[in-house]
Amino acid sequence: MGKIIAIANQKGGVGKTTTSVNLAASLGVLEKKVLLIDADPQANATSGLGLDVDTIEVGTYQLLEHTKQAKEVTIKTSTPNLDIIPSHIDLVAIEIELVDKEEREYMLRKALQDIKDDYDFILIDCAPSLGLLTLNALTAADSVIIPIQCEYFALEGLGKLLNTIKSIQKVHNTNLDIEGLLLTMYDSRLRLSNQVVEEVQKHFNDMVFQTIIQRNVRLSEAPSYGESIINYDASSKGASNYLSLAKELIIKNS
Repeated sequence: MGKIIAIANQKGGVGKTTTSVNLAASLGVLEKKVLLIDADPQANATSGLGLDVDTIEVGTYQLLEHTKQAKEVTIKTSTPNLDIIPSHIDLVAIEIELVDKEEREYMLRKALQDIKDDYDFILIDCAPSLGLLTLNALTAADSVIIPIQCEYFALEGLGKLLNTIKSIQKVHNTNLDIEGLLLTMYDSRLRLSNQVVEEVQKHFNDMVFQTIIQRNVRLSEAPSYGESIINYDASSKGASNYLSLAKELIIKNS
């Protein structure tokens, strides 16, 4: 049975989409069957895997509306073992459209029941907010990965996200676990980066992934070519970091 993992943080620019795309690709290369769900109206995970967002006709929007089944909105990518359910700017409207629906928090969970067993991992790239889209992702997920950038405001907002997760555990999804906190954008030359790493590891101990994602130019370039770091430059530090994270995740879940 596949494990559903949401990648969430309401702060923007922390490496959610970078992590979603590159972790999914790394798991695929390691021969795990992976589905990536783009649950962000900005659709960066979709374009980051080489799909033209303007030509997307069905995706996460129809999945949440229950007008299409998961299999009907899934697209194969050029990365081995990796499928995607794409996003589109239309997804912005879903929060308003679902507001009157009964059990609106469970739309994604219900939609994924048919395909959960078809994959080893289902990753959900969440929007940078704690709105209905992210709530749906966390209600559908078995666990959540929280990317935290190694910068000054890193821990700001983390308390709010952890409180949201606690309330979802109480009300909507008692089985939701924290898969781990992932330190991103680490620069070993900066004292501040090292301080953030120490602080997070001191406060959260075993909740923090051992793998740390370092700042890497190739990692920043890859999305503009519509490729994961694995396809773009498999020998780069970024590729090495995400393969290491994928291996850590596989061991943790074996």
